Amino acid sequence: MAKSGRVQVKLRSTESHHMYVTTKNPRSTPQRMEKRKYDPHVRRHVLYREAK
Repeated sequence: MAKSGRVQVKLRSTESHHMYVTTKNPRSTPQRMEKRKYDPHVRRHVLYREAK
C-alpha cells in the first residue's frame, strides 16, 4: 500500500499561544498555510499560520 504523502502541520494563532494540528499535501501546497479559525483564548476568529 502506498504512503499518502500528507504531513502534519501546526497552525499557531497570531494573537495567542493556541494551536490547531492539521494535515496538508506539501506537493500541492509548498508555501506555509494561513487560515482564519476560532481562537478560544481570545474568543473570536483570528489568523492562524503554519509553525515550524
